[in-house]
This record gives sequence, C-alpha cells and structure tokens, in this order.
Amino acid sequence: MKYSIVFPGQGSQSLGMMSDLRSNFSVVNEIFQEASDAINVDLWKIVNEDQELLNLTENTQPVMLAAGYATYRVLAGEVNLTPISIAGHSLGEYTALVASGSLSFFDAAQLVRKRAELMQAAVPSGSGSMAAILGLDDSKVVEICSIANEKGVVEAVNFNSPGQVVIAGEKDAVAHACELMKEAGAMRALVLPVSVPSHCSLMKDAAIDFKHSVDSINFQMGSEKVLHNVDADYSNNIEEIKYKLVEQLHKPVLWTSIVQKMTSSGVEKLIETGPGKVLSGLTRRIDKSLSSSAIIDVTSLNSTIEEILNA
Repeated sequence: MKYSIVFPGQGSQSLGMMSDLRSNFSVVNEIFQEASDAINVDLWKIVNEDQELLNLTENTQPVMLAAGYATYRVLAGEVNLTPISIAGHSLGEYTALVASGSLSFFDAAQLVRKRAELMQAAVPSGSGSMAAILGLDDSKVVEICSIANEKGVVEAVNFNSPGQVVIAGEKDAVAHACELMKEAGAMRALVLPVSVPSHCSLMKDAAIDFKHSVDSINFQMGSEKVLHNVDADYSNNIEEIKYKLVEQLHKPVLWTSIVQKMTSSGVEKLIETGPGKVLSGLTRRIDKSLSSSAIIDVTSLNSTIEEILNA
C-alpha cells in the first residue's frame, strides 16, 4: 500500500487531547516537555486545563506542532514508515518538516511560537476575521472576494476541498463577502472563531519580519519529500524551503491540490497523525478513491499499524 502522512493545523486542538497516547507512550510526554522548554510555557498544562489559553494562536501553534510530531513518533516507534510523501495543513507543514528531518523539533517550536506572535501582532485585535464558505466553486469564491474588496481586504485563503473554501481579511469585508456568498447560493458562510486572518495579504508585514527568524534557523534537506502549502510541490533546496515557509504566511493553502498531487503519485491512503479528523474528512471530499485514517488514540493507532503491516 502506498501512503502519505499528513499533519493537521490550527483548529484541530481540543481540551484533553493526546491523553490516551500519553498514558501509553512516554515519548509523548518527552516531546511536549521539549516544546515547553523551548518556549518557556507549560503546554501540557494548557492542553488539559484551559480552553481559552489553548485557543490563543501563540499557544495553539506550538501545541499542535508537539501533538502532531508526538503522534508521528509514536507511530514511527511501532512500525517502519515508508511514506511516498508527507504534508501538513498550514501550521502542519512545520510538523511535516520536523518529521522529515529538515528542521529540528526544538527550533520548530521556537519558530512557530514566533510565527504566531507576529501573526497576532499584524492585525489589531478584533479587526480581522475568517469564514468558511460551503457549496460554491473555488472560482466563484475568488470572484466574490474581489467584489467584496470595496469594503476592505478579503481573500480566499484555504482551498480545503471542492466546495469548501475559507476566506480571510478585514472584519467588515469578510462579513460583506459572506452576504454575497449566500446570495450566490452558498450553502453556508460561517464566520470562524479565530483572532487572526491567516494566509491573506494582511500578513505581509508579519512575513517580512518572520523571514529574519526563518533565516536564523538551520534547515537541511529532509529524508522524506514534503509537499508545501503555497504551491503543492516539493522543494529542491534549503533556500526554497525557507522561501515557501515565509510565503505561506500570506498566501493561500492549496490543500486540494496537495491531495491531488499525492493521488497522481500513486498514493492510496492518507494517514493523519495528530489530534482530530479534519484532514480525513477533507480527503473523502477531494478524492473518494483515497482511503484515510486518523490516529487520535491507541485504538486508531493499532488499526493503522495493522493496515501498514498487512498491506
């Protein structure tokens, strides 16, 4: 069986996540401890005690990095992994780079914390917004955003699956775009509970600052091929990896294209390593011929191991 490994991003976090895996595998605790040490924040305490703190972008990003990588390490400790490629949705791209050996986990924890702080600082609190648009073609969503721009910045930023696109920008412009989307026949235009309008041009200044952080980190070419969000393609050198990470901050996530690229390279299954089942749900909408599984506890871990061993 040919498979790819995918890592979820922000939005898949939940209070008490990872507790089953942590109870059974010491590596989970080790990884959360390393991330906590890297940024001087007790991440495991946040995961278990405070939903509000967990949902703060500056905490969510290192938490999801740790959760995804810990799940991957648990799986890799149980079975020899030979994925065709790996990828991560938005923030999950950093987890993918760590899993590939392109970036150290300690450096990644500090990098995503910095990324989150810059994103949070880029837009005054309460002035940015994101919304999920369901039931319209990608091109229609892009077209309506360009019309709604008369009210301010609003752009299509996450192409998650056919009929599911996330838009982001200034609050009034996003609200106006949502009304226009409904008029155009969208099944839903749902404002998301986030404080930062990710992946849109409002993040350009943050990206300029973030480049300094990325440039200060030691990257290498990893052992696994990583598909990047900005172009649904691989990198040929370290400079390309860095460039794509900086661009990712203010450019759309091309998740549909990433999954299609995996299918075209012969992948039959996606293994989601990290909390939640968001990417598995998207996989079914992108390509029904692809099977997918999400590792969220010991039971789902064991069934995934069995599938890999028996393939």
